[in-house]
Amino acid sequence: MEFDKHERANSIIKEVVAGFIREEANTDPLITVTHVGVSSSYKNVVVYVTTIPDTEEKERDALIFLKRNGTELRNYLKKHARLKYIPNIEFAIDYGERHRQHIDEISREIHKEKTDD
Repeated sequence: MEFDKHERANSIIKEVVAGFIREEANTDPLITVTHVGVSSSYKNVVVYVTTIPDTEEKERDALIFLKRNGTELRNYLKKHARLKYIPNIEFAIDYGERHRQHIDEISREIHKEKTDD
């Protein structure tokens, strides 16, 4: 039961944060929420994001936007999510997702080279 409750909180927060970003953020860079980490107390959340393009400058701009709009995001969560606690929110770049995409790209290149031979 507790696992389902935690997963549901993750899902709700991810969906609502993505909605906020879609409504409020500029599309340069495009910011995507990859996943969220909700603490066991439900009082703290880390939102992991990626950007397109994924340059350091665009990632920095995205983090600045998200941190600057943290209060508005909390208010948006209050309005759009039915949560017992409105958590403190931190943001981080999802480097794991970036690495996964890079590995996929290398894999496609290798596969293409094999089929071209």
